[in-house]
Amino acid sequence: MFRLDADPALLLESDERRQLRQVLRQLLAETCGPEEVRTQTRSARGHDRSLWDRLAAEIGVHGLAVPEEYGGAGCTFAELAVALEETGRVLCPAPLLSTVVLAGYALSYSGDREACARRLPGIASGALTATVAGFLHPAGVTAERGPGGWVLRGEADFVPDGEDADLLLVAARAPDGQRLFACEPDAATCDRVARRVLDPTRRQALIRFRGAPADPVGEPGQVRGIVDAVLDAGRAALAAEHVGGSSHALDAVLTYVSHRTQFGRAIGSFQAVKHRLADLLVEIEGARSAAAYASACLARQTNEVPVAASAAAVVCTGAYRLAAIEYVQLHGGIGFTWEHPAHLYVRRARADEALLGTAADHRLRLAGLLGLTGRGA
Repeated sequence: MFRLDADPALLLESDERRQLRQVLRQLLAETCGPEEVRTQTRSARGHDRSLWDRLAAEIGVHGLAVPEEYGGAGCTFAELAVALEETGRVLCPAPLLSTVVLAGYALSYSGDREACARRLPGIASGALTATVAGFLHPAGVTAERGPGGWVLRGEADFVPDGEDADLLLVAARAPDGQRLFACEPDAATCDRVARRVLDPTRRQALIRFRGAPADPVGEPGQVRGIVDAVLDAGRAALAAEHVGGSSHALDAVLTYVSHRTQFGRAIGSFQAVKHRLADLLVEIEGARSAAAYASACLARQTNEVPVAASAAAVVCTGAYRLAAIEYVQLHGGIGFTWEHPAHLYVRRARADEALLGTAADHRLRLAGLLGLTGRGA
């Protein structure tokens, strides 16, 4: 059923991507350990702005997949996926998914060169945080022409990182049909209320537009295609993050069972524990392959992107769920405490299972895409 339209080299880790991984892992080990993550999630912003700036200035993470003409490095999604895997490994709460992937690709897919020239350089430099509204959940946002231009009215709920984003890309109903709008929210015309969510490392918000000024992006009639493409990019991004989180869980469990003794032996030597770890390794390696394939397809924008993205969503969320469960259970009593970081991975895994569609949603979508049912979306 699958055909590798993508460059096979994108499935392998090049020297450049290996070096990027090493540099990122070292920086995140120094700045984004479990205690730092807890501290960041309790802060007003929800992430460490200094780390955000370092990721942009020292490593160029934000601009990896942004074209050079808009201030980026001109690399592909395959390079960005490396960064997402490493930030997912430590649960870095920085809004990379919402800003770099969802908003960044929404601008790129719009084909609006003026909007890209105005907004993408800020995303690539780290000066601008952004997100999308009305993409993940149906939104009751309408756009109308006011005396000074377009304005937005209505609500969009569960907007990722919406409470503090500098820029909102909003799918809204206009007189000429669904359109995409860019809005720089301010307190006078936009209310933003933080939602209480399961995963504190990925904030969401309710946004109420009260005549908020906005600029149209792209042309009427593009929104459905843009939303579908952006969500597939988000699914590939989540898959990379989930591989990172699953790998961390396996590494942490291996370290623990190698040192924790019972009956005079390391518990990792018990056959039952070995079997569980072997099963987990198989799941994670399958997830790694699915995520790599989705990233390779997205890097080359092949026709296989929708299938690869949904397949990766199913495989990687399943592996992450299992990894989070084993992270808790194989640590014994300590794994069930709030002091241990395992519960943060459980929260991320559980919340992400439904973020861009559940596994059941994606299986149904895959059946349609592969011609097994009448539905393909």
